[in-house]
Amino acid sequence: MPLRSLLWLLAGMFLLPQSGCAKSAPVQEVSAATGGAAVRADDLSALSSEWSSWRGPSGNGHVPDQPLLTTWSETQNVLWQVDVPGRGHGSPIVIGDWILLPTAEETAQEQSVVAYRRQDGLQVWSRVLHQGGFPGTGEMHHKSTHANPTLASDGARVYCAFLNSGKIIVSALDVYSGKTVWEQDVGDFISVFGYAPSPLLYQSLVIVAGDNKGGGYLVALDRETGAIAWRVARPAENTFSSPAVVALQGRDQLVITGSEQVTSYNPATGDLLWNSPGTAKATCGTVVATADRVFASGGFPGRQTVCLDGSGRLQWSTNDRLYEPSLLVFGEFLYGVSDDGFATCWSVADGQEQWKQRLGGSFSASPIVCNGLIYVSNLSGQTYVFRANPKFYEEVAVNKLGDDCYTSGAVKESRLYLRIGRRSGTGRKEQLVCLGE
Repeated sequence: MPLRSLLWLLAGMFLLPQSGCAKSAPVQEVSAATGGAAVRADDLSALSSEWSSWRGPSGNGHVPDQPLLTTWSETQNVLWQVDVPGRGHGSPIVIGDWILLPTAEETAQEQSVVAYRRQDGLQVWSRVLHQGGFPGTGEMHHKSTHANPTLASDGARVYCAFLNSGKIIVSALDVYSGKTVWEQDVGDFISVFGYAPSPLLYQSLVIVAGDNKGGGYLVALDRETGAIAWRVARPAENTFSSPAVVALQGRDQLVITGSEQVTSYNPATGDLLWNSPGTAKATCGTVVATADRVFASGGFPGRQTVCLDGSGRLQWSTNDRLYEPSLLVFGEFLYGVSDDGFATCWSVADGQEQWKQRLGGSFSASPIVCNGLIYVSNLSGQTYVFRANPKFYEEVAVNKLGDDCYTSGAVKESRLYLRIGRRSGTGRKEQLVCLGE
């Protein structure tokens, strides 16, 4: 070997450990038998009329039937709008009389939860949970923020998960005062593009995903105390999807995508139910399901949308990809809007494409459906409203508000709440907007 080549090889061997290459350090697992809390069959049925967590009361983007406007603008059907400090991609949640948002102030390095009065947008409390400890610039995607996950609330407490100081820290706050009830470090996290998964409520638990290249995990905490009920290790991959609990073939299943697989767990214990290859290495969307089928899409670098049965057996697949936005099931058909703005309808039964339509712009938000109408916002501040019609794309309205929208809408009592961005001089500010007729 030439001397110069040998020197370069030795230099590379020396520099490799210094270059930030992370070593896999699998999280310490905690079984349900040895965990600090036992699951209780808490009744969460009171949340059925609340938009209390990611993708609404059913976790699938479905709005309970109610009148909902279809048209608005900067001057039409805006009931109120208020400035939101900092920046975040967590969607609004609505619980009782409050609307709650996570947010982060980049300059001050503060991560907070803010509560607003639903009636008029008045800020009722704001709680700074972490100061300092933000990942470095090279550890964040340019579209990401330090407050990506949507909050979850059981009516008494609000739960949030933030990446701070190289760890995922879950906190519970009193809904009415914002005071911290408990805080729990659930595991290390090596950031590449930031942290995204939203917390999920199941019976007496709050469940959080922490997939990362240092060693992924799913963890369940007792909602009252923060004690770890169970924690299971997952692959050491950078992936960003939120888990969902779906009722499949008569049993509750905790399903999550990423690491080129769709995986199902028992949500009460964390025990593995099945694991099926599919989607992509990195995914962002949350699965949706019917009574006997589950649907997932991803992501990067792979391109695949899959339909599995309740045991994880592949029923059909296509080479379509939805990376950031989540899918939507309505009736016997599956709908999705891709990051690059293609709306598509497939048959649930066999995956046959019914139609595909190019919308304007790019999308990060996930669609919601109300009264058979699908609502989804793009990164230019336009919200498309179209009918869940399997025969053809049927546009109802396109509404422009603000300069961008990264988050999904929330609905309660015929009012639609959006978190939007506006250009302000050379910068950007965020607003929470209430829309209604």
